[in-house]
Amino acid sequence: MSNNDAVLSVSAPAPQGRYVAAVVAGDTVRTAGMTPRRDGALVITGRVGAEVSPEDAQAAAALAVRNALAAVRSALPTGTRFRPVEMVVYVAAAPGFTALSTVADGASEVVEQELGAENLPARSAIGVYSLPGGAPVEIALTAVIVP
Repeated sequence: MSNNDAVLSVSAPAPQGRYVAAVVAGDTVRTAGMTPRRDGALVITGRVGAEVSPEDAQAAAALAVRNALAAVRSALPTGTRFRPVEMVVYVAAAPGFTALSTVADGASEVVEQELGAENLPARSAIGVYSLPGGAPVEIALTAVIVP
């Protein structure tokens, strides 16, 4: 399935502050940081390795990247093809929690399912103390427009 054919139940999330969900600059689309929100509300809060299990954090990362993909699509004309090239996954981690890549795999799995393994982006997984609203994960995605 190509990214033009993917059917999503997630629409582009409304900004939670004074910013836009995604910006097109030349042939690049950059998203704001996307958290695991549905209908404007976080579906889970807490730090991974304390209040949030790694499995729940993977599911949160999956929702956050669906929001990011929806933001990319919302910034482009219908039918425009794109390829994610960089994904940064921020994980609100409890002291001593180091399985950041395992959490980020939840997001990578969604990208692979929706766009194919050949469209997986380069990825960073970064542990932080806290994220907006107490979210356990936040994802920023950069994509290029494919001619």
